[in-house]
Amino acid sequence: MDATFSLEVLDKAPYVTVCFTRPDCTPYGVPLSLARIDDKTFYFHCALEGDKLDCIAANPTVALSAVTKCVPTVGPKDGSFTLQYKSAMAVGKAEMVTDRNEKIEALRAICQRFLPKHMDAFEDAIARSLERTAVVKITLTEPPTGKRKQYDKDGEEMKGRSGKSNV
Repeated sequence: MDATFSLEVLDKAPYVTVCFTRPDCTPYGVPLSLARIDDKTFYFHCALEGDKLDCIAANPTVALSAVTKCVPTVGPKDGSFTLQYKSAMAVGKAEMVTDRNEKIEALRAICQRFLPKHMDAFEDAIARSLERTAVVKITLTEPPTGKRKQYDKDGEEMKGRSGKSNV
């Protein structure tokens, strides 16, 4: 599937697993709440120290993975046991956000995505916790890719056919 489909999956997923590489070269994957501000920029927040930041310092390359509409099903034509899903993957570079204004705007984007009905409390939350919150920016280094297994209303597998995705 194309980048538009893939970005939609990343946007709709309740969390995105971000895979880092530890300083000892072992993998470290963790589900995170990401907010996207354009076609290649994502943000997340975390503590000021910890595994994620150690990983970024050692190797800033990260991989993102998300799945939506994951439903076990019986194939409508052949009765096979299968799984319908929509998935996306992407690769990018992670970096700490040090600019105060960018940090606030990134946190605003995260709050707007996950708590849009509580934006009236945003300024107070920033005043209380900005200095003890780290913000990480992930910039995609290549277009994201996606896959899906989904059946249309006639029971035909849609595969890569275009059409409204309803991620």
